[in-house]
Amino acid sequence: MTLTTGRHTPRPGGAPLGRMIAAQAALETRMTLRHGEQLLLTAVIPTLLLALFSVVDIVDTGEGERVDFLAPGILALAVVSTAFTGQAIATGFERRYGVLKRLAASPLPRWGLMCGKTCAVLVTLALQTVLLTAVAFALGWSPRGNPLAVAALMLLGTAALSGLGLLMAGTLRAEATLAAANLVFVLLVFFGGVVVPVDDFPDAVRDVLEFLPVTALSHGLREVLRDGAPLPWSDAAVLAAWAAAGLTAAARFFRWE
Repeated sequence: MTLTTGRHTPRPGGAPLGRMIAAQAALETRMTLRHGEQLLLTAVIPTLLLALFSVVDIVDTGEGERVDFLAPGILALAVVSTAFTGQAIATGFERRYGVLKRLAASPLPRWGLMCGKTCAVLVTLALQTVLLTAVAFALGWSPRGNPLAVAALMLLGTAALSGLGLLMAGTLRAEATLAAANLVFVLLVFFGGVVVPVDDFPDAVRDVLEFLPVTALSHGLREVLRDGAPLPWSDAAVLAAWAAAGLTAAARFFRWE
């Protein structure tokens, strides 16, 4: 009997890092888009708020078309819903159920897992932006300003709120994260300059609210998209400071188990 040598030699090992991150990002995106509660948070609620407050005279948005004031704020709210609230809740329960612990034992490094989650957030946010922009145009929105300035503010806002969401998910129990993230989302709708102008609040309260990341994001987007201003560096600086602080704290205090 003659034995022949097979042509296929086992080569155990992980896939290339870029392919692993892309696969993780695709998985995270599919899980988000298939989750009914996540879709309610990221798509349905912002769209309803945009349509409701644009059509019904509930709050005084100042001069000009109501949608011109509301659309930038709702885009900021979309960043909150995806980068902060949705990511905090999903990551918190992944941590509770041991998903992160098992992924940590895979060839995908922990920073690669975070990159995958970040890419999924950006993809989801891009889809949100397309949807909300289409609804705003249907309501008569006339945006102005440099799209690159808008993109820079959205990326800074995503980094800031993503860091805070991961910090919450990595330090609190899953149930506490669920309650806190939803509470913060509701509070920011009314106190973050999204649908209610910050100028309507007393001076002492306004001085505090202006340093919140969502307030800086909504004000910066409004400056560019409604007023046609260049990149507002003061708002960008606030977002950059929150991003640096949030991501640094998340990297330092995040617990994987």
